[in-house]
Amino acid sequence: MSMLTQQRHEAILRQLQENGAVSVTELTEQLNTSESTIRRDLLALDRMGKLHRVHGGATQTNRQFLLSEDDIEEKISKNIDEKRLIARYAAEQVQPGDFVFLDAGTTTLLMLDYMKPGDATFVTNGIVHARELARRGFRAIILGGELKAVTEAVVGLAAAQNLNQYNFSKAFIGTNGVSAKYGYTTPDTDEAFLKSAAIDRSFVSYVLADSDKFGKVSTVTFGTLNSSAIITDHLPDQRYAEQTVVKVVGE
Repeated sequence: MSMLTQQRHEAILRQLQENGAVSVTELTEQLNTSESTIRRDLLALDRMGKLHRVHGGATQTNRQFLLSEDDIEEKISKNIDEKRLIARYAAEQVQPGDFVFLDAGTTTLLMLDYMKPGDATFVTNGIVHARELARRGFRAIILGGELKAVTEAVVGLAAAQNLNQYNFSKAFIGTNGVSAKYGYTTPDTDEAFLKSAAIDRSFVSYVLADSDKFGKVSTVTFGTLNSSAIITDHLPDQRYAEQTVVKVVGE
């Protein structure tokens, strides 16, 4: 595949990510090429499973939309090297005296491997996080509320009310999807409410997202892109950096 073809494919996928659907006519004008070339590109991308070809254009594949999530044991094994790179850099941002919100999630949990006990205090909604923080000698406060079994996270109205009494110097938040159009998303309304509240009550907040999360959308938005900085292992599209601060680690 020539570089020119690859560039067109990347441009088509960027348009899909932003708009959800594209037409042959629009792409012909935007990419300054023929309809027959665009139709061949859409056919090739459809065969690769990167879009769904329809009459007159294409739409995003269903795999870009997340209706549910894996449990914590399945999550921890996915993209583990990338998550460790992100977790290491995130851990380095914690300074003595910080009052930190640590969201439940596998990448935030990995942060603990790179932190030494100090006088930072952590508030978390993660059952595993709280146990590990205490075991490693950190001061840990766990929010009270309803336990969500699949992610071992404390969620719900009681947890949100509990969280709203605090003001954080930093927050580290997990996400299921990062979209230029829809922001940071998660499949659970209660978790989204808690994540959003943590961001609002933090002086600085970071969303930890491996590159696989970009371009994916789940059912509930908990923040716009500019509500938090992003720490990632790879940035697939520079337009994200035009909307918020992005730190790419490991490149």
